[in-house]
Amino acid sequence: MTIDTHLILVSAQAVPNITPVMDERFKPKNVVLLVSPDMANRAEWLEQIYIKRGIKSRRWLIKDAYDIDHIRDRIYELLTEYEAGGLALNATGGTKPMSIAAYEEFRELERPIFYVHPEEDRVIWLHPSKQAGQDLADRIKLPEFLQAYGATVTAQGETFGVPADDRELTEEIITRIAYYSKALGALNYLAQQATGSLKVELNPQQMNDYILADLIHLFSKHKRLSIDKQTLTFPTEEARFYVNGGWLEQHVWGQCLNIKKQSGIQDIGRSVQVKRLHQGRPVRNELDITFLKDNRLYIIECKTKRFSAKDQGGGADTLYKLDTLKDLLGGLQAKAMLISFTQPNDYDVQRAGDLRLALCCYNELPKLTEKLLAWVK
Repeated sequence: MTIDTHLILVSAQAVPNITPVMDERFKPKNVVLLVSPDMANRAEWLEQIYIKRGIKSRRWLIKDAYDIDHIRDRIYELLTEYEAGGLALNATGGTKPMSIAAYEEFRELERPIFYVHPEEDRVIWLHPSKQAGQDLADRIKLPEFLQAYGATVTAQGETFGVPADDRELTEEIITRIAYYSKALGALNYLAQQATGSLKVELNPQQMNDYILADLIHLFSKHKRLSIDKQTLTFPTEEARFYVNGGWLEQHVWGQCLNIKKQSGIQDIGRSVQVKRLHQGRPVRNELDITFLKDNRLYIIECKTKRFSAKDQGGGADTLYKLDTLKDLLGGLQAKAMLISFTQPNDYDVQRAGDLRLALCCYNELPKLTEKLLAWVK
């Protein structure tokens, strides 16, 4: 069925309002946005995407997203402007009264209605029900997806693969994570103290830590630092950042690239910096690794700061921040994972479960590939 115009119900969940127009087989020439006053900003975000895709759009305003009689009247007025079959309803978004009112009016006048299955990313025809559904093509990329939620991508990290020398380094750390974990925390702290000067002095306790010495030797062998007596020196700021935890992000990035093809990841980014407005002020966030699969957003946070065993909420701030970003930037279907080389305490494990955040920490890291594949499936 070819239909020139879609009516969409603007709401906080943007994905069902953009995926159908990204599929060339289903793409309309025009879109009408049913918009309540509180959704004006979200309508504008969607319009910016439609314009880039060559789709004309206009708004059809309603005063109250919960006044079902008012909404029915407005939709009836709209339908009188279109011939039968010229306008189809995307019944996925909006408030419940919006979707009910729109469905009733379209059904009464025998106009086409479809629904985008949020889990399967598939169009289902509600009327005529005999019309075959179809899977939607995964066309949308990260900048457009994030734009639909009011976020602008301002910068991204390099998208190259991980060099063989770095893979060898991180593989040594990951396979012996139980041995290196405590020393990694100490080395992270030292690298942080070297900000600016690129030099830091080891104290007597650190000098006598043989596991830390092994770890320093490992990074030194791969030319990320050097040590002369008790002085640790980083050759560049990039090397200091890498030792200060950047190695974990790079390792995870490499694993994500490895599974990209077999898992069907449609777009992926590293160190993605986004800007959005909150109460009129710009808010900036950086996503360590983020990707799209089946038009669903996945966010990965790589944590190198040690969880506090004494504090019952040691990782609470990180987990709550990750959960908030997941909802703000990806809606209800988005997923997020926290990856750390340290062992979270029981409170943080429970909190992550309550927030439906995935974890891959400490001795789970050697099985990261398997964890990622299970997560995206």
